[in-house]
Amino acid sequence: MTKLKPDYVAIQRRWKDTRQPERLIAHYELERRLADRLRAACRDERSRLYPEVYSELFNSLLDHPQKAAVGSRPDRIAKQVRVLKPLMGRGDVYLEIGCGDASLPLAMSGITREALGLDVTDALVDFAAAPANFRFLKTDGVEIPLADNSVDLAHSDQVMEHLHVEDAEAQLREIHRVLRPGGHYVCTTPSGVTGPHDISVFFDEVATGMHMREYDYRSLRALMLQAGFRPVEFPLVVAGYWLATPPYRLLHGIERALQRLPARLRRIQLAGILMGITAVATK
Repeated sequence: MTKLKPDYVAIQRRWKDTRQPERLIAHYELERRLADRLRAACRDERSRLYPEVYSELFNSLLDHPQKAAVGSRPDRIAKQVRVLKPLMGRGDVYLEIGCGDASLPLAMSGITREALGLDVTDALVDFAAAPANFRFLKTDGVEIPLADNSVDLAHSDQVMEHLHVEDAEAQLREIHRVLRPGGHYVCTTPSGVTGPHDISVFFDEVATGMHMREYDYRSLRALMLQAGFRPVEFPLVVAGYWLATPPYRLLHGIERALQRLPARLRRIQLAGILMGITAVATK
């Protein structure tokens, strides 16, 4: 029998999730089943499964929190543009990996030569509202149908954690391939140190839902270096503003100290700010 954590009400307050216990359990059981299918699938099967499992997830859960968050989307887009704008030039090519409805590439189209959105489906994209310099690219979850050295800035937000570990490694190599020398990849992903950050937060101590893996500074940096990126930096970004870029050794030291603490202390607001991962990897 699936049981919620004893402090699930406090977690609900922190996450602003007002659903009844039975709806949390229904969400968790569905997501675990779908996630286990992805984890057990081979590479060829996963290319088919990604769109399939997410369609089932959102179609089955009318009260999924992401649907309730639609109203906050414009503010989030504005913050993302604020983060990315300093790295862009009007003659540059911008690529968002996992673009969803392509709201961010459409917003970026006004400050760059070409804005590209990559995803497994274009079902959410309003092409009638898209400017002439926007282009959608379909992917199987890993491959990027672009030439080598053709992108100036690549970006993903809350995507890495949804990829099978093998696919995350392969996708990083693809991003590195399509970036021009000196180009940047900005990757925002939740930290496993303060997680889990999927529905399993109400049930488990590590991510077991659609977050295939939640990374920390050390593991994400190692993957990016392995893919060929040099250097990899981790700026602190709050509300779309770059605050500082602490040395990796300092962040890793804080990370190791937090990992020794009880989970409730790792999930305080200050820890969330320090461990909220924004990686800037340069080719």
